Amino acid sequence: MTPLTSAAVTRRFLVLTALRWLPVGLLVPVMVLLPLERGLTLSQLGLAVSLQGFVVLVLELPTGGVADSLGRRRVLLAASVVGIASVGLLLGAHSFAAFAGVYALQGVFRALDSGPLEAWYVDAALAADPDAAIDHGLSAHGVVLGVAVAGGALLSGGIVALDPISTLDALAVPVAVSLGLQVVGLIGVAALMTEHRAAAGLRSAARAALDTPRTIADGVRLLRRSRVLLAIVGVELFWGFGMVCFEGLFPVRLSELVGDADQAAAITGPASSAAWLASAAGAACVPLLTRRLGVAPAAAAMRIVQGVAVVGMGVFGGVIGVVTAYLACYAVHGASNPAHMTLLHRQVDGSVRATVVSLNSMVAQPAGALGVIALTALADASSVSVAMYVGAAVLALGAPLYLPAWRQERAHRERRLEHLPA
Repeated sequence: MTPLTSAAVTRRFLVLTALRWLPVGLLVPVMVLLPLERGLTLSQLGLAVSLQGFVVLVLELPTGGVADSLGRRRVLLAASVVGIASVGLLLGAHSFAAFAGVYALQGVFRALDSGPLEAWYVDAALAADPDAAIDHGLSAHGVVLGVAVAGGALLSGGIVALDPISTLDALAVPVAVSLGLQVVGLIGVAALMTEHRAAAGLRSAARAALDTPRTIADGVRLLRRSRVLLAIVGVELFWGFGMVCFEGLFPVRLSELVGDADQAAAITGPASSAAWLASAAGAACVPLLTRRLGVAPAAAAMRIVQGVAVVGMGVFGGVIGVVTAYLACYAVHGASNPAHMTLLHRQVDGSVRATVVSLNSMVAQPAGALGVIALTALADASSVSVAMYVGAAVLALGAPLYLPAWRQERAHRERRLEHLPA
């Protein structure tokens, strides 16, 4: 087999990114409103959603170690199968127990899914070209992700408005379409994600299983030794908690303003589409921002700006104002993730890359679970706006944790200047 070039690796990475996130876009406008329409209270939904984060907390690190030792492709194939099962269950869920099962499976899916594709891309691109600009690839990944989710969300909103299948609730039709697209994504991983590893016989699988604890230990030791890496991962505590405001509470805020769940879903579709296009635009701006400011300073500034945007979602009293703040929030969000992940990848090598990415996600998911419980309970007890103010404050509190990476970046730049010819 002819080795892939860095450009070919990047193209496959971006195609697989689109296949991964287009089904998610279809679910974005309905994932909160469908359970509420089927009888769950906001607090019950918060408890069900929190299961995802707690399952990820338990499984994230072991699955990252397995991806590094057994193979990123194999783990991503397993993730796709679990993702299909969770969306299939969502399609027929009508009780708290069923929705709890959906989010528990989503937790397994997220734990398996977080890290392998990105780790495969970085290692394969650097193997093809040690000077490959992975920050540009990660920025393009953010653009494709945003466009894919935007397209899915726009399609979802249109499907809900048209209500084309009389035997399904309008809010359930996008779930059925998402299920079909997830099957296509599974085929895409099998066809495009090539990895040079031994055949997965029982002996090699057993050896990989034995290597997994050592791989996990190596990743944890790296985290303990590196103050910079520890602080970068720590940002996810605040980010994961605060993301509940724009990922989960925005449709509820719209429903509060317009007074009808179906109408809110019809607005959420195009709004989510526009938001993810804004996210893609934000990701496209990352190379320019980081050249002007540096990666770490840009990442820190964006945490604060995103908090301000979330405050706007709670302050404005009309649909146009809330949607405008939502778009601004997602533009910053799209730029933040590539910057954050570039800083993370600078601190690790290929042997533990997926493990460290999993550590990063492991922190974010339970923080998000706690955020869902706390902020939905606060929204029930007071208002959605108050919950958003609290989430915004937590988001901004993550900014100072980029300071160690900022100092490291500045020291590296000064050393390079010292070695330039006079």
